[in-house]
Amino acid sequence: MNLGLNNNSPGLSENQKLVMDLLERESGPLSAYMILDELRGSGFRAPLQVYRALEKLISIGKVHRVESLSAFIACSHMSCEKLGVTAFVICDKCENVQEVSDKSISLFVADLAVKTKIKATKSNIELHGLCDGCQNT
Repeated sequence: MNLGLNNNSPGLSENQKLVMDLLERESGPLSAYMILDELRGSGFRAPLQVYRALEKLISIGKVHRVESLSAFIACSHMSCEKLGVTAFVICDKCENVQEVSDKSISLFVADLAVKTKIKATKSNIELHGLCDGCQNT
């Protein structure tokens, strides 16, 4: 989902804008090395360039890391920055990834943090299975 975030994002470096553009164009998550391969023609030469851009984009809430896939995806919900909890539904067959932004998930995680007496700084939830399309094939 292209939210056009990079074009209206003052303060992003050229590398960050290039990575953001690429992730917004893609329909699924990309590994850092896939990003590097795609952006070699734009001057990217080393993985460190990609990781630095991703680090910044993650810190400002424009990109998420899908931990179980070691990949990155553009944020598809403007409310992620406010909610603080990101959930993904991942099809193990077709590798389709859907981002879920739901206040009840954030409330549950916040309540869990209080109960366990931890000051949470980050939370990703990933649900793996088969999507409807893959279940029916």
